[in-house]
Amino acid sequence: MADTKQAEEQPAAEARAGVTDKRAARHTARLAKEIRAFAATHGGSAEGQLAHIGRGRVRVALVGANGEWGNLVADSLASAKDAAAQAGLTLQDDFDGDLAARVRTGRYEWSRMAGIQVGGPAND
Repeated sequence: MADTKQAEEQPAAEARAGVTDKRAARHTARLAKEIRAFAATHGGSAEGQLAHIGRGRVRVALVGANGEWGNLVADSLASAKDAAAQAGLTLQDDFDGDLAARVRTGRYEWSRMAGIQVGGPAND
């Protein structure tokens, strides 16, 4: 009976793995589409940097050619790297130096930073 039970459980596990693989592929494709859209909207190109944010998740920080910036979250490092490759995103090792210098911050960001530190509006 143990042999039969293991044989029955194996296809179910493979089916779950197949569903997980399909879900990961869809997530990666959606992420690549969002990266391409960001680049198209912000000067035609973008660069990025990947950072682990916990529980297997990875932040994809994007900086457009026009200096606008944004973040996306990937389910895994592999997904983030694959999406970046599919979208033609140039990845940097660190978010400092040239990449950070290109980021253009606006009035909103400055007021939020000052507000948090100097007792400005609540962070709601």
